[in-house]
Amino acid sequence: MHCFACQSAIGPGDSWCSKCGAAVRERVDPDSERRFVTILRADVVDSTGLVAELEPEEAVSRLEPALAAMRGAVRQFGGIVSKELGDGVAAVFGAPIADDNHAPLACHAAIELVRRVASLGDPGLQVRVGLHSGHVVAYMVASEFSKVYEIGGAAQHLAARLESAAEANQIYVSEACQELAEGHVRFEFLGRKALRGFGDPLPVYRVMGASDLSSWRVRRARSVSRFVDRAAERALLWRATETVAAGRQTVLLTGDAGIGKSRLAHEFAQDLRAGGWRLVDAECSPNLQGAPYSALKRLLLSILDAAARDLDNLRDALPVVQQRAIDAILDLPISDPQWDELEPHARGRAIADASCSLVESVARRQRTILLIEDLHWIDRASDAVVATLSTLQCPNLLVLLTTRPNGMPVWIARCHAEIVAMRPLDDDSGLAMLAEILGPATTNSELKSRIISHTASVPLFIEEVCRSLKDSGMLLGQWGDLSLARPVDELGIPSSIQGVIAARLDRVSRQERSLLQIAAALGPRANQALLRKVASLPEDVLQDCLTALDRAELFVRIDSELEDSLEFRHEMVRQVTYDSMIEKVREGIHASILAALEGEEAWTEGPDTLCYHATRAKDWEKAFQHGRSAARRCLARSAYAEAVDYFEIAMEALDKTPATHAREAGAIDLRMEARLAYAGSGRVAEALDLGSEAERRADAINDTGRKIAAMTMRAGAQNFYGTPLEAVAIGEAVVHLAESSGNSGWRNLAQYGLGQAYFLAGRYHAAEKMLATARAHLAGSAPSAPIGTTPRSLLLLCCMMSSITHTVMGEFDVAEQLQQQAAAIAEETGRPYDRVAAAYSGGWLKLGQNDPAAAAAILEGGFVLAQKHGIRLFVPVLACHLGIAYLEQGLFDRARGMLTEAREEARAVGYTSAVLRSSIYLALATHRLGDVRAAQNMLREARNTARQQGFSGLEAEALFGEAVVTSPSDAANKAAILVALRAAIAIASESGALPLKQKAEAMLNEMLARDDRLS
Repeated sequence: MHCFACQSAIGPGDSWCSKCGAAVRERVDPDSERRFVTILRADVVDSTGLVAELEPEEAVSRLEPALAAMRGAVRQFGGIVSKELGDGVAAVFGAPIADDNHAPLACHAAIELVRRVASLGDPGLQVRVGLHSGHVVAYMVASEFSKVYEIGGAAQHLAARLESAAEANQIYVSEACQELAEGHVRFEFLGRKALRGFGDPLPVYRVMGASDLSSWRVRRARSVSRFVDRAAERALLWRATETVAAGRQTVLLTGDAGIGKSRLAHEFAQDLRAGGWRLVDAECSPNLQGAPYSALKRLLLSILDAAARDLDNLRDALPVVQQRAIDAILDLPISDPQWDELEPHARGRAIADASCSLVESVARRQRTILLIEDLHWIDRASDAVVATLSTLQCPNLLVLLTTRPNGMPVWIARCHAEIVAMRPLDDDSGLAMLAEILGPATTNSELKSRIISHTASVPLFIEEVCRSLKDSGMLLGQWGDLSLARPVDELGIPSSIQGVIAARLDRVSRQERSLLQIAAALGPRANQALLRKVASLPEDVLQDCLTALDRAELFVRIDSELEDSLEFRHEMVRQVTYDSMIEKVREGIHASILAALEGEEAWTEGPDTLCYHATRAKDWEKAFQHGRSAARRCLARSAYAEAVDYFEIAMEALDKTPATHAREAGAIDLRMEARLAYAGSGRVAEALDLGSEAERRADAINDTGRKIAAMTMRAGAQNFYGTPLEAVAIGEAVVHLAESSGNSGWRNLAQYGLGQAYFLAGRYHAAEKMLATARAHLAGSAPSAPIGTTPRSLLLLCCMMSSITHTVMGEFDVAEQLQQQAAAIAEETGRPYDRVAAAYSGGWLKLGQNDPAAAAAILEGGFVLAQKHGIRLFVPVLACHLGIAYLEQGLFDRARGMLTEAREEARAVGYTSAVLRSSIYLALATHRLGDVRAAQNMLREARNTARQQGFSGLEAEALFGEAVVTSPSDAANKAAILVALRAAIAIASESGALPLKQKAEAMLNEMLARDDRLS
């Protein structure tokens, strides 16, 4: 054990340090913990010279006023004096109770500290201050007489060095503190300075004063994204404006820090200003909570500023006592004995009356929105006046207030306010925000999903996580166009949130903390029986710990007939607890949980839970087994995105086991099994890569059967990601190899893939022949399908493609029979994927039968189902044909919107044929809406692309589209139409697309007949 003061060794029985005489202090729970805080160090300049010749009592008397001023300034802004140094203080902001404004508060405290010491009137007392924001080790220590909150770590030494370097009455701060307080405080950069104990010169800033920017303007200046969504909240706000003519309306926006209250309030206020409303706004400040009427002063200044142009004598129109009340709030000189004689209550009443009169005067002349932000920081005196303003019976006045939930005004019910509780953004809006910040590139899709999950789509947290990644060099580029420099392992938690939760964890004992860590590893909700088994605590001790954690509001007990469990009050509590553990502790806890789950059949946990704990315990063999089981379950319910996640865990885990022939064979099989998950979720390029990797691995172990399987997988992906010529070439080779290998399952899948490739190439007869062969095998007595699918599901896909092929060929009776078979299989399996596939071919058939309304009904159902289950592969093609159905019903705007969405989704997925088809029909919709030139350009581009890449069927459709959108206004146009129609007829005749051929021939004959009549 060592002395806290001089670090000298102390014997086990000693009560005092033998070197310095300090009382022995023992650490008390909780254990040391890292915190992110701002440290303030201040001392009196040349204090030794001031007191060198004074008696002890006189020395204390000389320095005590300065120390008292320092203590008062620190406490005024919420800091804690952690240590007094005789001629100075060390203080901490942001602990033990964390505060998201710790750096600005520390800077304001430093400014006030210098001001207070200067105001003492003793020219010999001058101070210097150093500030630094950083991580510290914070803990409570106890002596025989008291407990003290102390901090340790290099961060406090930097604050001390900055203090030593500062000049008299100057405040020096580190770059970390400056970055956190920027905007709230004005700084001057002093360059890099050499500080004792630090090898390299460090950037140093000097505080120049408090900023006059409001907190909202500071936050707005830092924002790197546009305002998104909030449609529901905006609708409620607009509804309130509809009734203001009859009387005052009050709306309270409430939500946690960072949820976007101010952003919504200001966006809405600007919309009202554009509509002729007057804006009067004020903001409560955490720095001024102790200053009476500080918020009201801002409000009155805003009123007078807003009314300056048309109400020059607004103040003079008030009764004299109310004029004096305004002067008092605005800190103007008052020489009125009547005002001086008023009792405090009467003054308060006059101030409230004057404020109401000003607001009413403004609202009588122009509809007015009174915006008051951050009521949780309002000073007590202003709060009473705002309460009165919020109950005014004044037409054309909308009072809009914002607050955090823990700062809800006690008077809010009296003013009959509409309370709008703001929630995080939905995932789509969060992704839209990330697209603005990171850029629209799909290469950041995984990162965007992780950020959405990590931040729960809280706008401020999204921005701060992205800013952190950019500042750390993880993201390179400019805002709106960022790319990952390297994989991101941890996204982290905003330090303000982490500190708030960590402060709550301080209050629990070591045993309670251990139990909390086990629960954190179990997840957001912990089964009590499982917790009991893993913790291995006596029942009475366990219950005492749970009671204490419940009392600390860290856990909520859920007792019901169905379960006996515990739930964290907030996910952030769980994550901060989990992140506080060192890696070895985590691994041990997860291993214990895994052993408990596997050892008892009573637990109902699925393979996804087992996979999670096996991965965190780094038991790679079990992680592979449970990951594969979890992926299979996801496949069975068409949850393809989730299946991909578990397949990736399983593949990574298996690759971490010892390298053997059996392991490589299993790795290839796992990739084959994962193909539908990747393709179904629209990750076609990755499916193609998996096939290539599996083929490489099969070559390495000389496994011909698995190589054929890998090639089959690659061929299937090529149908979506490549060109028809490439797809047909590899498809024919794979079918030949599969037939010779004797593996009927892979042969059937290869034949289906080749039939699809023939269809995309416009070789419809060849497509139907190959698909019919596959159907015959799958409908036989011993049907077979490869790993990852079933014979029935593969038969459904063959029926789907065959029905589509016969529809294109005009053979509707056969197409109808095949469609009925596909629908029957989908009904039998009930899988969302199968139902979506059947809906796709069903919609195509109804379009071929000239029944677009029926087609739209079928396709809409499939489209909704595909989006709901994340079956992204079908989304662009369903959207495309739904757009065609709208187009043929004359719903041109809806058609254009749906076809635009289809094209963008197809591009995102990499589905080449869907991009072309949606472009062709988008051009037709654009033409019907009057933009002929744009339609012609789109069709020309689509026709050229289709020709170059070998999509002959789509080339014919583009040619026919060009004929439709070209006006026969002159000889050149007529000649172009005839050329397009004849080319379309030639391709359709060769491919067997009879309906298209007939439509082109009818149009051609009509044109020729018209020309004959004219001649």
